[in-house]
Amino acid sequence: MAKKNQSKRLTNQHKKSHGVEGIFGDEAKLHDLTVGKISQLVIEQLEKEFPQLSFRHRKELKKEEINEALKKVDPELGQTLFVPNSSIKPDGGIIEVKDDNNNWRVVLVSEAKHQGKDIENIKKGKLVGKNNDQDLMAAGNAIERSHKNISEIANYMLSESHFPYVLFLEGSNFLTETISIKRPDGRVVKLEYDSGMLNRLDRLTSANYGMPINTNLCENKFVKHKDKTIMLQATSIYTQGNGERWDAKKMFDIMIEISKTSLKILGRELFNQITNNKK
Repeated sequence: MAKKNQSKRLTNQHKKSHGVEGIFGDEAKLHDLTVGKISQLVIEQLEKEFPQLSFRHRKELKKEEINEALKKVDPELGQTLFVPNSSIKPDGGIIEVKDDNNNWRVVLVSEAKHQGKDIENIKKGKLVGKNNDQDLMAAGNAIERSHKNISEIANYMLSESHFPYVLFLEGSNFLTETISIKRPDGRVVKLEYDSGMLNRLDRLTSANYGMPINTNLCENKFVKHKDKTIMLQATSIYTQGNGERWDAKKMFDIMIEISKTSLKILGRELFNQITNNKK
């Protein structure tokens, strides 16, 4: 009975939230909140909406834990570990819920990356480059380090039917539209969204199999090819598109949506387990 009640709680996604708007008053909106602080607000909101469930927030996940999760899928996996205390630390940490078997299940992993200061530099009238004579700086590859965390969480969640990894992008290297910025001297500089020198989105869409960005892809997609069924763990990638900074309330709303999708999928899984056990 306890499992059945917990499953119903997990799958009930129509409960109205109260006080969410109060978290982000006018004063709060004036300040930048890190994804880590927003993650703390998310877990507080989940605890309010689902008081019967137990949640926790972790800042890191040890490689040792990842290997143990892989071994449970197949004993040949998770064998290699050179540094015992190795771990990953997503910017926003990891939110988990305790299931009916007292196992902690991931409901949200969040990161936020800023790359490309061209907009800020142009507005200040600052020229860049080796000789300080360029409006735009060629994009770097720092963002590609995100792939490591994504891959490790995917390994950790290989047995799950959801992948609640959300990546928030901002900065001139993640434009989805062409914009024009005016310098202090009045000259207008155009930033082309499809410029190979600037745009780095294509280097990240491998993490969502080229599916749409700004979309909740938390629920794993199963595709069939010939005689194979392949499970896809896709990262939910969100970008402002125009290079502007993320609003904390928008990030919070997206993170809540993905967390609730995780709970819905976990609840459905638990309900199926209960049904099968009764047969």
